[in-house]
Amino acid sequence: MTAAPVSGPTKAKKPPTERLRKIWPEVRSLVVPRRNLLLGGFVLIVIGRICGLVLPLSSRYLIDEIIGKNHFQNLVPLTLAVLGATAIQALCAFTVSQLLSVEGQKVIAELRQKVQEHIGRLPITYYDSNKTGQLVSRIMSDVEGARNLIGTGIIEFFGGILTAVASLIFLLRISPLMTGIAFAIVVSFALVMGSAFKKIRPIFRERSKIYAEVSGRLTESLGGVRVIKGYHAEEREARSFSLGVNRLFENVRSSLTAMSLMSLSATILMGFVGALVMYIGSKEIAAGSMTLGGYVTFVAFLAFLVAPIIGIVNIGTQLTEALAGLERTHDVLMERPEDEDPERVLTSGTILGDVAFQNVKFSYAEGKEVLHGISFHARPGTVTAFVGPSGSGKSTTIGLIAAFHKATGGTITVDGQNLNELKLGSYRGNLGVVLQETFLFDGSVRDNVMFSRPEATEAEFLEACRIARVDEFAEKMESSYATIVGERGVKLSGGQRQRLSIARAILANPRILILDEATSSLDSESEAMIQEGLNHLMKGRTTFVIAHRLSTIRRAHQILVIEGGNIVEEGTHNELFARQGRYWDMYTRQHRLDENLFLAPGEGDQVPELA
Repeated sequence: MTAAPVSGPTKAKKPPTERLRKIWPEVRSLVVPRRNLLLGGFVLIVIGRICGLVLPLSSRYLIDEIIGKNHFQNLVPLTLAVLGATAIQALCAFTVSQLLSVEGQKVIAELRQKVQEHIGRLPITYYDSNKTGQLVSRIMSDVEGARNLIGTGIIEFFGGILTAVASLIFLLRISPLMTGIAFAIVVSFALVMGSAFKKIRPIFRERSKIYAEVSGRLTESLGGVRVIKGYHAEEREARSFSLGVNRLFENVRSSLTAMSLMSLSATILMGFVGALVMYIGSKEIAAGSMTLGGYVTFVAFLAFLVAPIIGIVNIGTQLTEALAGLERTHDVLMERPEDEDPERVLTSGTILGDVAFQNVKFSYAEGKEVLHGISFHARPGTVTAFVGPSGSGKSTTIGLIAAFHKATGGTITVDGQNLNELKLGSYRGNLGVVLQETFLFDGSVRDNVMFSRPEATEAEFLEACRIARVDEFAEKMESSYATIVGERGVKLSGGQRQRLSIARAILANPRILILDEATSSLDSESEAMIQEGLNHLMKGRTTFVIAHRLSTIRRAHQILVIEGGNIVEEGTHNELFARQGRYWDMYTRQHRLDENLFLAPGEGDQVPELA
């Protein structure tokens, strides 16, 4: 599937001043802490540029005085002066490059850390609406251009302007006529370049979007390689990626064409100005109003005037790209982190685990309600199980308990406190979560189990592994608990990954335990072993369970049957079974299905007895 371009209502184009004002806080946060370094770099650039003017200044004296008047005794001092100035210029350029280039890379590292930390604090809804690859692009690529604001780019920009101004002053002293003509041409060129930059900047902004889309699709493809190969869709994915890459290529080609046209214009400018200066200068030398040394010096200074302006074209492009990246970075940083919700002012501390839903409603999108006013009460230390068909709202309810989302109606309380008012850091410190989609990091078995509580002791780690039966397969591996599990635990079976996830929750020692299909990837034998450990874990903890295998929740203190976002039945296993309603129907149907997998047709049709 080809990544679709970003759609939505057309937004009015913001003027450059408004866009710059928008990202000014980011620019300021980068520049102000380094103002002394930038000032020092600017001083070094000034010294270097002044020393660079020594060579053209000495040309007039060399030709008119030393050569023209045979004052060769001054040749050595002049040569030494030029060499000394050149050495100072080179030293200044080297120092600026080392200081600011390194600082520019440091800025990139700091920005990446800042953006990653900020994205990590954003609510789940932000991740639901943004692809992983796009977020990676925001963190890794969009901040790249920022080095030009701190590195040599911006200093070279101002240094070029300084050199151009100094050269203009010397040119006016040598020949006001030729300077006026050349300056008029250069200013016209600068105005054209300013207009060109306005057209190039949207290209860079669009490039960032396309790059993020292509990266997002590539990340999905690599992560789902087994599905792709399973359906023999390699060529389809290659075509999809090819389309994205070609969009990126067309964007880059547009910018390269614009850059080439600017370089072409700059080359024609230099040729035209050079020819004009050659013609007028020859006339003035013939008329005796200019010496040969003056002409050579004028040409040299003219190069010092034009070259920085041409250099500004490249630097200006870099700065344009940097500002475009900062705009996108600014958009991310303006997203409000979930833990900065002004409603969340209460600290939960250690909680008992008394959870109550009172007429709770929830919608992922406006006008499309998923939960329609559900109410239940889970007392501390009890087990509440949710059953029902797929899409009924079970996982949504679990997500609300974990505070992944906020209810759009009604109230959720924990120990009598409104969950929407609890600080997430303190509340989630009491949670242990085993989700249906097991996620493991590309680290060792130990790393993945210890992730929930890095400060846990070795004894606690081993106990968690024992309860979750992780020890049974980990200790048989060559590297034991140091075995690397691969990206998303690809080197382990589904059951082994689920056991690791359960051990991670056990080690967290939570007050509220959430098990969303926690044993879905296990065979019957493994499930029976782990169920014993989970029963041990659930003692004294408020536990919420989603399970398709209804036999695993028969001992729950209350079972809630959810259908279409409503609780249609609630009670214990025995109570619900006796009613012969929806729960009875699901239980008996599942029991018969399990039996019929192994029995001949007609067998196993009796209703199972209650335990």
